[in-house]
Amino acid sequence: QVQLVQSGGGLVQPGGSLRLSCVPSGRILSFNYIAWYRQAPGSQRELVARILRDGGSNYAASVEGRFTISRDNAKNTVYLKMNSLKLEDTAVYYCNAYQGTVGDSWGQGTQVTVSS
Repeated sequence: QVQLVQSGGGLVQPGGSLRLSCVPSGRILSFNYIAWYRQAPGSQRELVARILRDGGSNYAASVEGRFTISRDNAKNTVYLKMNSLKLEDTAVYYCNAYQGTVGDSWGQGTQVTVSS
């Protein structure tokens, strides 16, 4: 069983920034990819950003150019830096990690609220 521990999040005004962190129980390079998803009330969970084992990344169109997913191998941590936050970014954000032998693992979720 893979554990993913998330931190960060909170309340921020529109245009502000936040950074989320995710620390898995295994080495981050052991995963095929690590991703961030979000789920707003009444909506389905959606992919926000993903970083692959080879370092490649992809983003949802709605966050492209504003959010950056990165990793620090030495700290075994994956980050999601969120800039220029909008009201519609309000959601619970989940860290996700996929490993071929284990499948999907999920973090506990963290609330991000963008409000004036």
